[in-house]
Amino acid sequence: MTVQLDLLTEKLRSLEAEIEAEVTKRREELRFHLENRRIVFEREVLRIHREIKTRASRYLIDANPLMILSAPVIYSLVIPIALVDLWVMAYQAVCFPIYKIPKVRRRDYLVFDRNHLAYLNIIEKINCAYCSYANGAIAFVREVAARTEVYWCPIKHARRVLGPHPHYQGFADFGDADAFRGKLTQMKSGVKIEGAG
Repeated sequence: MTVQLDLLTEKLRSLEAEIEAEVTKRREELRFHLENRRIVFEREVLRIHREIKTRASRYLIDANPLMILSAPVIYSLVIPIALVDLWVMAYQAVCFPIYKIPKVRRRDYLVFDRNHLAYLNIIEKINCAYCSYANGAIAFVREVAARTEVYWCPIKHARRVLGPHPHYQGFADFGDADAFRGKLTQMKSGVKIEGAG
């Protein structure tokens, strides 16, 4: 990586740390904290949340009928997502140890905490659990795919990639054959993937 890219990457890490500090401040403003991975709201906040919760029956009565009719289509995606999730877990379990690729901890990507929000009714909590699973599983799959790409093909594309995975900036530039061979040698000699567990 060039010196300029190294500097920009370091700035990005610094900004990520600042963002995390701001998120922590915001938690304090919203009057909740984490205790041993458990979410704890202040009593007064919980009371207010319960007061503003929309009952499930009212939620359904006020819903657009087309939204209700489209729900089975939305929820049907859980089948292919679950199949991909299971297949990728098997793929990682079989292949990553062979190539000494650090495994992705799936539980880091599947976060189910919105059920602790007292202002959500049961329908909203189910919707949130669905979205948490779908996005978490896809993020897990993406990281497994990213680590596979780091190992087998660490080359940037010639064209701009939207939303590249976190390892992409460390790839060899498109057309730089020597850098590509160097990256492959690093990976096969056991160099750790940056940010991997």
